[in-house]
Amino acid sequence: MVSDDAPASDANRVEQALTALAPRLARGGQAVAGLRRLSGGATQEIWRFDLITGAGAEVLILRRAPGGVRVSETAVGLELEARLIEAAGAAGVPVAPVRLVLEPDDGLGHGFIMGFVEGETLGGRIVKSPDLARARMDLARRCGEALARIHAVDPAAFPSLRRFSPSDLLDQWQEAYRRSDWPRPVFELAFRWLYDRCPAPPPQPKLVHGDFRNGNLMIGPDGLRAVLDWELAHVGDPMEDLGWICVNAWRFGAEDRPVGGFGQREDLYAGYEAGGGRPIDRSAASWWEVFGALRWGCMCSGMAGSFRTSDPSVERAVIARRTSETEIDLMRLLAGDRA
Repeated sequence: MVSDDAPASDANRVEQALTALAPRLARGGQAVAGLRRLSGGATQEIWRFDLITGAGAEVLILRRAPGGVRVSETAVGLELEARLIEAAGAAGVPVAPVRLVLEPDDGLGHGFIMGFVEGETLGGRIVKSPDLARARMDLARRCGEALARIHAVDPAAFPSLRRFSPSDLLDQWQEAYRRSDWPRPVFELAFRWLYDRCPAPPPQPKLVHGDFRNGNLMIGPDGLRAVLDWELAHVGDPMEDLGWICVNAWRFGAEDRPVGGFGQREDLYAGYEAGGGRPIDRSAASWWEVFGALRWGCMCSGMAGSFRTSDPSVERAVIARRTSETEIDLMRLLAGDRA
């Protein structure tokens, strides 16, 4: 059985290839069943299936490039992403374990197969669901601990990862803003503010997740179960991750809880330091929060160009409209309001 999100012919090819891989996925692997493509995954395909073995059925997840071949220019690549997840898991970060990295002869293109982790990933539900109320009590601290462990992974093990200084990232997003060809005075002011206060490159660059936020975390009643979506990982200033999770866009309406809509900054920082992360420079964390808000604003404004040209979808239009929200966030942050 397949979902309506995938053409039957494509799903049939995926199912046949997974069936051939069954013996490599587990001892006694015989077949697959219940294949369906999930709606999550903005840039990659996500498929859920049951692996049938002599001992019963086990749920697994296939994460692969669209069509198996369309590789993003900005993502690290799925093979490297799998290696990052394995390294993070070895460092104590909660992750979905990688079961198999696909090879060219497997017939599925670029991707990997991983274990299934039960939980909630929708940000709005994470900040509001009564079932997750207990998890929210110390979730900010747990996120800080997870980030400290991510930043402890040796970046030398991944020499192909891109390296960015704070000024490199500013230049990159200013270029993206210019390409949108739509002047925004608030963005201009924010860029000037950030350039005037830009921190120096860290003396010891760290592995940076790049998209650690509410929406890329698997949460259960017991707390953080898995850190997802490592495709934007790079080497740089670890404070980037601590600023990004505090951006207002990831609070899902719970503005009084700046860490993902579920916690306070001091709890995040305390968890980070207790987990082995370096002491938090509050002014540097503030800079990265402003940067994160501007980054998201540039991403939203870029959607307008896509909507007008290559992808006139409702999703693009809705995200493009959110540019005005980021302008409000930036004005508040530049005025010193970090509520």
